[in-house]
Amino acid sequence: MSKATRGKQTAKFKIKKGDQVMVVSGKDKGKTGPVLRVIPEDAMVVVDGVAIVRRHLKNPVRGQVGRIAERPRAIHISNVMLMDPEQKKPTRVKREMRDGKKVRVAVKSSSKLG
Repeated sequence: MSKATRGKQTAKFKIKKGDQVMVVSGKDKGKTGPVLRVIPEDAMVVVDGVAIVRRHLKNPVRGQVGRIAERPRAIHISNVMLMDPEQKKPTRVKREMRDGKKVRVAVKSSSKLG
């Protein structure tokens, strides 16, 4: 077992970095954005522009002022759905064999995903 998992069992998710997703539950329901990071150990994703938190930072050097930085927080992977590239609506994902390779396919339109 590697240090990265630290005893946690990781699952394989159908959402990957760079995918366009829509938030389907929570305070940011309806917002869309690309996935910046997937955290498989905790089943979380970081989506650009969703779940913004403010972080108060001290001044880096004496004489300079601190600031308030805004950044997206991780949300649970079950709260997002992949966007269908053709219909621009959220869809489920399945895996199919096409041309001898396993590819991700949108359930609504049967179109191949990135």
